[in-house]
Amino acid sequence: MTQDTLTDRFAARMGALLGPDFPTDIGLAVSGGGDSMAMLALAHEWARHMGVSLWVVTVDHGLRPESADEAAMVAAECAALGHPHATLRWCWDGRGNLQDAARRARLALIDRWRGGLAHVLFAHTQDDVAETFLMRLARGSGVEGLSAMVDRRLVRAEDGEAAALSDAEVIQTARPPSRRAGPGFHVIRPLLGESRAELRHFAQRLKLPFVDDPSNADPRFDRARARAALAQLGIGAAEIAATARRLARARDALVARARSVGEKVARADDLGVLRFDRDGFAEVERDTQLRLLAAALQWVGGAEYRPRAAPLEALLDRALAGGGGTLHGAQVDVTRMHIEIFREYAAIAHHEVSAEPGCLWDGRWRIHCAGGAGMSVRALGDAGWNQLPDPRPEAPRHAIARTMPAVFDGESLVACPATGFGSGVSAELCTPRGQFLAPLNAH
Repeated sequence: MTQDTLTDRFAARMGALLGPDFPTDIGLAVSGGGDSMAMLALAHEWARHMGVSLWVVTVDHGLRPESADEAAMVAAECAALGHPHATLRWCWDGRGNLQDAARRARLALIDRWRGGLAHVLFAHTQDDVAETFLMRLARGSGVEGLSAMVDRRLVRAEDGEAAALSDAEVIQTARPPSRRAGPGFHVIRPLLGESRAELRHFAQRLKLPFVDDPSNADPRFDRARARAALAQLGIGAAEIAATARRLARARDALVARARSVGEKVARADDLGVLRFDRDGFAEVERDTQLRLLAAALQWVGGAEYRPRAAPLEALLDRALAGGGGTLHGAQVDVTRMHIEIFREYAAIAHHEVSAEPGCLWDGRWRIHCAGGAGMSVRALGDAGWNQLPDPRPEAPRHAIARTMPAVFDGESLVACPATGFGSGVSAELCTPRGQFLAPLNAH
């Protein structure tokens, strides 16, 4: 393939993903590897012709001594090309899976840095699609997990995923315009149809500086093992990526079916409780049931990803048999008429914020409170429930009521809008009830 051909394909993908009314400013996540440095060069030429400003960011995970020098290399190349650059340094706390924690931190830090940018380019390739396919195949994933990664995805960094930007070390600051573009940003992947080898060849022809991260060959990591397996089996990344794209088409059809069923059998209320009509839910095929249950758990629990297949199937079996359980920060109860999904109390029992006007609690509730100085917002819980007047005609049943936001002065309950107790306090659900099917489209 020629350089011009790759350049033309990149321009065509950018047009399909962001055109025809292109944003004036776009972000680029550039690590310093061959793929991302090739993307930087491609985006530079494209932006020069389109009149678009590029803002480049490098997240230095601080996991290797050379990482600071690699970030400086990216900064130097950006300076030569005339694009502003920022380096954000993250420090792993040693908890959880390293690569997953690094990925989440990268998204969270970029989200805090991006200002008014609504789109950030990432240099994922056809090889990444193939490696992800093998990794998920090894975990027993179904159609959802084996489908190809999408080339455009809205991400919202979860609270607490990474330190605030002010707590991270900004080595070289270049902040985009400060106007916020709304919740979350779009990850744009214009290189999913390109091979890693071709991008490296492109970078070498242009004599671009780039580095090879040794962790890419470290067998401790899933992706490195998948990369080695592809080489050993002699299976082409293009063939696996093509299979993943076919599965993505099947996924889209299954999602459309689940959405159609969900609009008929599911309803959400102002308290963030989702209810499936029990008989209507029981009549549909199992794949649709699983998709709807997973979407419900994500919406109620505010999770970015759907739950793992095995616990999800076990919970569905219990619900269909008339039982319930907890998963993904949500609780499932079965009544005579409905399958109810609401927030799991244990997941929020210790979440507390100051009762400042407009404060956000649990990432889902906006609290409007007059004169809340010295007070706090936390789940009603049993302690608050026991302080409600008896009888409690406006309160939802106990299991749901205790998960609702309440204002306390010390240990004394001041108000709990969901139960009608107290005055001067209101709670607005920030996850609109009409959007409970949105997680079906989260790939």
